[in-house]
Amino acid sequence: MSKKPASKSPKNRAAKAPQAALPASAFLPTTREEALARGWDQLDFVYVSGDAYVDHPSFGSAIITRVLESHGYKVGFIAQPDWNDPESIAVFGEPRLGFLVSAGNMDSMVNHYTVNKKRRHDDAYTPGGAGGARPNHAAVVYSNLIRRTFKKTPIILGGIEASLRRLAHYDYWSDSLKRSILLDSGADLISYGMGERSIVEIADALAAGLAVEDLTFIDGTVFRTRSLEHVVDYQMLPSWEDISASKRAFAESFAVQYRESDPVTGGRLVEEYPHGVYVVQNPPAAPLTQNEMDAVYRLPYARTWHPSYDAAGGVPALAEVKFSLTSCRGCFGECAFCALTFHQGRIVTGRSHESLMEEARLMTEDPDFKGYIHDVGGPTANFRGAACAKQRTRGACADRRCLGTRPCLALKADHRDYTGLLRKLRRLPGVKKVFVRSGIRFDYVMADPDPERTFLHELAAHHVSGQLRVAPEHVSDTVLSAMGKPPRAVYDAFCEAFSEANRAAGKSQFVVPYLMSSHPGSTLAEAVELAEYVRDMGFNPEQVQDFYPTPSTISTCMYYTGLDPRTMEPIYVPKSAREKAMQRALIQYRNPANYDLVREALVKAGRTDLIGWDEKCLVRPIRPKKRDENGGAPRKGKGKASAFKPAKGRPAPKSQRAGKPPKANGRKGGIRKGR
Repeated sequence: MSKKPASKSPKNRAAKAPQAALPASAFLPTTREEALARGWDQLDFVYVSGDAYVDHPSFGSAIITRVLESHGYKVGFIAQPDWNDPESIAVFGEPRLGFLVSAGNMDSMVNHYTVNKKRRHDDAYTPGGAGGARPNHAAVVYSNLIRRTFKKTPIILGGIEASLRRLAHYDYWSDSLKRSILLDSGADLISYGMGERSIVEIADALAAGLAVEDLTFIDGTVFRTRSLEHVVDYQMLPSWEDISASKRAFAESFAVQYRESDPVTGGRLVEEYPHGVYVVQNPPAAPLTQNEMDAVYRLPYARTWHPSYDAAGGVPALAEVKFSLTSCRGCFGECAFCALTFHQGRIVTGRSHESLMEEARLMTEDPDFKGYIHDVGGPTANFRGAACAKQRTRGACADRRCLGTRPCLALKADHRDYTGLLRKLRRLPGVKKVFVRSGIRFDYVMADPDPERTFLHELAAHHVSGQLRVAPEHVSDTVLSAMGKPPRAVYDAFCEAFSEANRAAGKSQFVVPYLMSSHPGSTLAEAVELAEYVRDMGFNPEQVQDFYPTPSTISTCMYYTGLDPRTMEPIYVPKSAREKAMQRALIQYRNPANYDLVREALVKAGRTDLIGWDEKCLVRPIRPKKRDENGGAPRKGKGKASAFKPAKGRPAPKSQRAGKPPKANGRKGGIRKGR
């Protein structure tokens, strides 16, 4: 459930995905005929999803429906209904207990649009990778469609879109505040966060005869009411009218929500809307224990897409996760731009080795398995348990970070359990290689007191294939602090340690950093600092992620309000399209197409010292005259020097002289270490 979304690039289209080989009877019913074949005249629940039906535990819809099935409920699945046709959600008729609605594994707006608000053409969660199979704000649209058709049937929203829009939130695509999704959708309840506990409690209560409007007591849910008479022990947030009138009020509200997101210490929150309407968020549900997580992943998933998608070539998003293992949930890393803390919480739970080995053995029996386990991880791969001993009983600290810019003194940084798990997996018959791809926190690695750095050495020797992707995101300590990331010195120390591990393993492997432009806190000065780092390290990034303000992150709150909700201090926010383009171009200053933007940025930043012929300069004083048809390096010309090559007779940069390694290694822009 926590995997990063599959890329929308053509290489991840359905042709690259493994093929389904199971009959429809191995899945939950998707048609009335399939339900009748099981002897079901009426279903208990109908699950409506913006994703295609993939019965694999990396898909939240599969987990929720299989959990309900394991508790004896009859569940049918409607995938990507036609939102213009009421009949498309009436496939099974009216369910006995309710509709469950999710936009899918991604927020539908993130799924549809790039950070520049350009429409994506592909959708990895749709058969054949085709776009356009779900509406914008899918959870709202599906819920409205159901309500028009079934006036009184309970509707419960779930999934990442509903979870992160459960209270008033900033919507980047409309550049405005939006109300709780509960109000716009017409649904009765939201099951937020990881929903296994709350959905079973909801189902049991409805099955016992309680009316949906009486389900006000379930942790991990949000409901609306016109009276607070029976709501106890709550904290009143700034009202809708307050936050609409004041960005500071919105920042204060978000700060309270973030502090109250812990399942042990979190309290009940109330948000008031006009006309006497209140939205009430109950405290978060407790995270699953290890035994409970093991039980969830032991359910009888088909582990592939529904066979009705075979003709389209299947569902591309399955390709990356089908042979991956989710080893943990939760994240105490708390990157400001990531919503996983708000969704999954800070308390990490790891599955048992036995559970993961059992799932790995199932993989080896799959005819499509080629011997490679693609990933063993979660939100952060090398987190396997709570950050410290007290979190399970006393909760995560509301006023301090576990990692952040400096590790907490109580942090227990220990990789022995994860290292032992990887050793067991790579010894499994039929397994050739076990990769770690979901990302590691390098500051957690450096905080591990193990003097031998056993984990890092085994990672380099066995679990990396040429490139290790990590996420420093930036190099300016000012920006890193805003991001909740460690100082640059920690990343530099990690790179050196990884180099040493590669030398010990007799390998030459690359660190490939994820870099982000235009994050709050980054002025042009910090963007130039990042460009200088790229220059000095010989890094030639092919892709750079612009900061994307998605719902319910600290960084998005900064973007909208200009305030850091953790301190309520003002923070600089690059918002204009021109400045964002300049910050991005600086990181990719070697691309001749970016020359004008880079030069403009350097002038505005007062760094014209970086325009010239010196090897430390980013661009030359003259614009490149020619570039190849793909926008690559300029061709050699006669007479004048190009903007990216020294004039005839001038010495070449040191990196181009004999005996020096090349600045860029030629393999996807990685940095060669250990040479």
